[in-house]
Amino acid sequence: MTQIMIAGAISLAVSILLTPVLINVFSRQGFGQEIRVEGPQSHQSKRGTPSMGGVAILIALWLGYLGAHLFGLIRDGSGPSASGLLVLGLATALGAVGFLDDFIKIYKARNLGLNKTAKFTGQMVAALIFGVLLLQFRNDSGLAPASEYLSYTRDINVISLTAVGFVLFCWLIVAAWSNAVNFTDGLDGLAAGSAAMVMGAYVLITFWQFRNACSTVGVDTENAGACYDVRDPLDLSMVAVAAGGACLGFLWWNAAPAKIFMGDTGSLTLGGLVAGLSITTRTELLMVVIGALFVAEMVSVVLQILFFRTTGRRVFRMAPFHHHFELGGWAETTVIIRFWLLTAISCALGLTLFYGEFISHAG
Repeated sequence: MTQIMIAGAISLAVSILLTPVLINVFSRQGFGQEIRVEGPQSHQSKRGTPSMGGVAILIALWLGYLGAHLFGLIRDGSGPSASGLLVLGLATALGAVGFLDDFIKIYKARNLGLNKTAKFTGQMVAALIFGVLLLQFRNDSGLAPASEYLSYTRDINVISLTAVGFVLFCWLIVAAWSNAVNFTDGLDGLAAGSAAMVMGAYVLITFWQFRNACSTVGVDTENAGACYDVRDPLDLSMVAVAAGGACLGFLWWNAAPAKIFMGDTGSLTLGGLVAGLSITTRTELLMVVIGALFVAEMVSVVLQILFFRTTGRRVFRMAPFHHHFELGGWAETTVIIRFWLLTAISCALGLTLFYGEFISHAG
């Protein structure tokens, strides 16, 4: 528990102190955001706001995680786990893809960075390597960071994906979540605040899995039937809390009116964390509930494209659909706060479903 608090405290402090430094550096270098011409006209005033703030999130995430493990090494010799490092590796790889995308946008002074093929290839390579490595690194109990089964709050043992199918499934999950969070990052603080709540939910989930791990729960205890086969739940708690702290620290400067944007560097990093945590905690389907806002944002884009290509008409005034409400007359802060409330509700519902499933298996 102490390490979890240390990870959160360090990442929060680093993020909230490093972000203004990046604001000054990026402003001097002219690393400003380009704004979509067809977007809400109120956003045109944001042109030139420093971007690539996701760098602060990434650095704070790693320093929070490593700082907590430094304490662990000094105290009892415990170090990072395979699960934690793999999730952080995925987030960093996607963050690197996002960084290239942001840099090209800034260098060429346009709102288009990497082309679709390059971005798709970067996400695919990161996801496939992640998927392959997840089935390695078995511990003494035979547990790997992930399994070949689809999961809800634990593995659904009747649905085996096979090793190849699992790796391809990882590709789908990583692509979906990284793009979903990327679509959500269109209003000041929306993605950062929503991601902080999702990470907070996963701190609770992973710590509960740690307290009720099958490796520590005796077969004769009351909760033996509800235990969790997750390889490194406590370490994943540190990843989640470090990510949450990094998001909150960044949100201090990213809240409306934003002094800096996270850019694709931040949104793809956060998407990688969402995907990685859902797979390593065996909660891929539950994450759809907890991250419902991200899902809704992505679905709005898909519907807009499909409907326009088939009928020539649009479902929304503009997609992602947070812009639909802006163009309908809602103030930007109104959209942000209401979407945060929706995220809080979805997180609460997800935690309720998680605990309800545990109760149904306990005893």
